[in-house]
Amino acid sequence: MSKVIVITGASGGIGAALAMQLGQQGHRLVLAARREKELNEVARRAAQAASAQTIAVTADVTRRADVDRVRDRALETFGQVDVWVNNAGRGIGRKVLDLTDEDLDEMMAVNVKSALYGMQAIAPHLMERGTGHIINISSFLSRVPFLSFRSAYSAAKAALNALTSNLRADLAESHPGIHVSLVLPGVVTTDFQRNALGGTPPPRPGAFATGVQSADEVAAVIVRLIENPVAEVYTNPAQAPIVLRYFQDVGAFERGQRGPGTAPAGPDRSQGPSSRRPE
Repeated sequence: MSKVIVITGASGGIGAALAMQLGQQGHRLVLAARREKELNEVARRAAQAASAQTIAVTADVTRRADVDRVRDRALETFGQVDVWVNNAGRGIGRKVLDLTDEDLDEMMAVNVKSALYGMQAIAPHLMERGTGHIINISSFLSRVPFLSFRSAYSAAKAALNALTSNLRADLAESHPGIHVSLVLPGVVTTDFQRNALGGTPPPRPGAFATGVQSADEVAAVIVRLIENPVAEVYTNPAQAPIVLRYFQDVGAFERGQRGPGTAPAGPDRSQGPSSRRPE
């Protein structure tokens, strides 16, 4: 069944790959991004994939008015929205002690506030219909500090995780027909590394031990999520056990990462039982 799907950050990377795959399935798409030329090209190719109806809306999703305009164009064109994907995001290549106010503000605006605007823009429409799906694209780094130079990006994505889970809890009580999902990719072969503020320093050995995924692979996971909604999904299945080990004993895990090999799977008994657990 054809759905109306909004994708932000759709001019490249995961967003563009997702648009192509959904277009091939015949879904009606509303694609949003700042880069007009690239966005229009993605929209053209997605529309040709299977004669899918696709519109492009040039927008800066760090501006609430632009996000509202994306929603309005979607409703004016198709009369409804079934799925809203908050995909826009940007990285940074600075460690905690090197961050400026501007760095942190930029990360929060692009990675958190843009998604907040999207959730607030579309939720009333979905609540009125009693059905729909909000998908927020986060990062594996929001759970485990494998790359310390992504500090502010990881922090922003962790904030996005919290907003997502709280919205899901709220809507589960009042509107159980609305799904709210979190997607956690790992390292993906896109222009993300090149476009990160401050560049991308060389990662430490073993940082990519779980492998690197293509944007198409990540997009395929999101397509399956749209078909079968769940609360959270790691696009790389090897990363979920790592997150579990991390939260079982943060100290032991981090000490293991500083030394050879991988972090220990069990708790660190040298300091007594671990009291750190996910909240």
